[in-house]
Amino acid sequence: MAWAILHGRLVKQAIEPDLEAVFLPDSYGYRPGKSALDAVGVTRQRCWKYDWVLEFDIKGLFDNLPHDLLLKAVRKHVKCKWAPLYIERWLTAPMEKNGEILERTRGTPQGGVVSPCLANLFMHYAFDLWMTRTYPDLPWCRYADDGLVHCRSEQQAEAVKAEHGARLAECGLQMHPTKTKIVYCKDNRRKGNYPNVVFDFLGYQFRPRQVGNKQDGSFFCGYTPAVSPTAMKSMRETLRGLNIPRRTPAALADIAREVNPLLRGWIAYYGRFSRSTLNMVAIYVNRKLRDWVMRKFKRVQCKTGASLFLRELAQNNPGLFEHWKVFGTTTFA
Repeated sequence: MAWAILHGRLVKQAIEPDLEAVFLPDSYGYRPGKSALDAVGVTRQRCWKYDWVLEFDIKGLFDNLPHDLLLKAVRKHVKCKWAPLYIERWLTAPMEKNGEILERTRGTPQGGVVSPCLANLFMHYAFDLWMTRTYPDLPWCRYADDGLVHCRSEQQAEAVKAEHGARLAECGLQMHPTKTKIVYCKDNRRKGNYPNVVFDFLGYQFRPRQVGNKQDGSFFCGYTPAVSPTAMKSMRETLRGLNIPRRTPAALADIAREVNPLLRGWIAYYGRFSRSTLNMVAIYVNRKLRDWVMRKFKRVQCKTGASLFLRELAQNNPGLFEHWKVFGTTTFA
């Protein structure tokens, strides 16, 4: 396994400069110097300018890439002579399933170091170049198998969806039937009523929200991203798995050392846009810590007393937990 990982990294280092030279700017997934937050940021700006979004997902991208078309693109762009040979052997190596040896003509091994590069190369032809050529005036954004196309009207979005689906079929791929939808970016200026006004992208949910005007303190309806309910649920489940209330043998500083790397990562990512929506995660952590206090110190047997204890601790030690640094004492129930 270590040998395969090492060789995968060597291949990635060999082919990445050649592929980066041809990839387009709005392909964001698994590329040096680009991030998911960059994709969220550019999508935020474009939703202000375009009324409609086609949100698409490709069904089983890594499992369904046709080897013949993929290897054709590899041979065209990769200058290193040995890398295409390695990639071909790696892609076509037989796999064992239920004791049976199966030949492979499609797909890249998920988790492989080179797989994201190869998927991006395939999608460069299957979507990126096709979209730029077919709809040169419409901005798009793609992160691996998730993508968006910004449109001026519902009819235009429907047309793009139909043509995009046909294009993927030509390339041996399929648009995901339930994860692909057309969304109306409803805000203060857009008054129409349509069933879909929400979409999730890279852990953020874009939807109409009350936004404050910094100049006069008023509020208006804006179309903005914030941490998605799905991501919020995942964070709560991760915290629940730590079983903080029952960690009574541990000191609070020990709990902080375990929780803080998680909180730091979540705040850095999901706090980039609409940070205040992370209040609910901070409140959830504080409630778990409150329950810990009540189990740890038998003299503190009420929720109010435990919360007051933590509030005072946060005031005196704001750096103990990452969410205390960001939200202070505003998230204590």
